[in-house]
Amino acid sequence: MKKTGGRPGQKLYLALILAVMYIPIALVILYSFNGSRLSSVWKGFTLRWYGELFRDRAMFTALRNSLILGFSASALAGITGTLGAAGQAAAQNLPRRQTGRVRDIMEYLVILPIMIPEIILGMVFLAYFNLLRLPPGMLTLITAHTAFCIPYVYLVVRSRLAGMDRSYVEAARNLGAGQWRAFFDITLPLILPGLVSGMLLSFAMSFDDVIISVFVTGPQTNTLPIKIYSQLKTGVSPKTNALCTLLFIVTVLLCMLSAYLTRIKPRDTETPPLGKRGYKTYGGQKKE
Repeated sequence: MKKTGGRPGQKLYLALILAVMYIPIALVILYSFNGSRLSSVWKGFTLRWYGELFRDRAMFTALRNSLILGFSASALAGITGTLGAAGQAAAQNLPRRQTGRVRDIMEYLVILPIMIPEIILGMVFLAYFNLLRLPPGMLTLITAHTAFCIPYVYLVVRSRLAGMDRSYVEAARNLGAGQWRAFFDITLPLILPGLVSGMLLSFAMSFDDVIISVFVTGPQTNTLPIKIYSQLKTGVSPKTNALCTLLFIVTVLLCMLSAYLTRIKPRDTETPPLGKRGYKTYGGQKKE
């Protein structure tokens, strides 16, 4: 059988791309264990900088703010993005003459924040919050992060709904379930892996955002990425390398979990379990 391996030039190109991408990350991880404060001098292996990192109270305050921001933004984006995706999926089944171009326009508007540069989004949010006279702080951070996290949840859940068998939902509606009851009993369990995957991706995007956060945060609310960015102006210390190493590990784990959940197929090909004498309809009557 003829081998289908890549050509030497293709392998060399792939190796070059991987080296450009991951050698800087590997150096950051390596120098987080360096006994010297200088990145150009290696003085042996040490865990000293991780110990100093865990004793830094200001850093942990910034970490707490980033965790609160990430969880709040991903939760709100999960609710909003899921409802938007469910609405678009329902509109997809309607005749074209009833929806017109509104359906396509809404699709573009939802994913627009992904395509707009972050510096423009930051200035837009700053002007918008000034117009509303909202003081910069955690509220403005959560609002801005929720806005740019919604498309990530929407796209993942939308693709999940596109591959879902709607016969279960139609059966529930025929048995007397209302629209919301059918959504919570049938649709939500089927799209739950996609929803969790989108929320994990939103959390990762919110957790490491710098540009938009700089525009909308206040002097009393400092997030971890902004804290790291401000420290980089005075030089990279091994303590910063240690923090970046931990954040890199957490981000990789979240991305792996998100990819795993995305690949889980909904059990829409299995027959729902029935009782011995049939199953109960949503109206209270039994269906044999």
